[in-house]
Amino acid sequence: MELRQLRCFVTVAEELHFGRAAERLLLGQPAVSQQVRRLERELKTELFDRSPRHVRLTPAGERFLPAARRVLAAEDAARAVAADLAATTDFRLGTITGLGDRLDRILDTFQQRTPAVRVELHALPVRERLAELADGRLDAAFVRGAIPEDSAELRFVPVWDEQLVVALPARHPLAEQPGIDLADLADLPLRLVARREHPALVDLVLGACRRAGFTPVPGPASSTLQDTLAAIGAGTPMWTVVYAANARRTSHPRIVFRPLRAPGLALPTALAVRRTGPLQRLLLAACRNAGVSCDDQDR
Repeated sequence: MELRQLRCFVTVAEELHFGRAAERLLLGQPAVSQQVRRLERELKTELFDRSPRHVRLTPAGERFLPAARRVLAAEDAARAVAADLAATTDFRLGTITGLGDRLDRILDTFQQRTPAVRVELHALPVRERLAELADGRLDAAFVRGAIPEDSAELRFVPVWDEQLVVALPARHPLAEQPGIDLADLADLPLRLVARREHPALVDLVLGACRRAGFTPVPGPASSTLQDTLAAIGAGTPMWTVVYAANARRTSHPRIVFRPLRAPGLALPTALAVRRTGPLQRLLLAACRNAGVSCDDQDR
């Protein structure tokens, strides 16, 4: 069964006239008749009741017509996706820190499926990220923290939970433990980014500390992760939290990274998109694949 046979059959069924169907298809009438006959031979049934005065669908033809239309509609949809992909050259993606090797896997998978698309990465504060996504300056954006409800413009699709680990001076006694309870850190200053820079992370950590029975001793405000790790590695008793994906890619002889014992700490991560088109769906699939792979590594 071929698509051209289905196309000829559907057009004749709509026109109930081989001549008019041939005109619509820009084919000769014998060619249309031949394609329909081939389809009937393949199906081993007659689809049309032909007479010199009229052409009508047989009961078999009436049953077959909706299925043939569905196949042709799927072909049209596939062609539309292909046209969109061919016409698109840039894909603007709002990123977040700490994606580590996940981002590499996402981009590799995405670009294998869309080799003609160039991905532009934009690192912006979350409010700017979502504003630019809503007005079309970005095509998709990662968001961490509590997943917002979908809006008229945007969808927020959960993709994975981002695990956090503790960073400590390598010479601190807690560094010898394979895992750490938050309560063990009660007497150590906590060095965190300013809340205005990352409210979801700060609220998560401080809330977990309160549930563990203490209010952390505030340390100096963090500027960059590199500066924070350098300060902790200098030997001053302090701690901070780092995304597990970042920790896997960070080698620092004076720092150790230790997981928190259950329930641990994790930030949900979502991919925010405008009502999705074909490229966003492909990116979402790449994110989910990367999320599963990375979670398996964490275990």
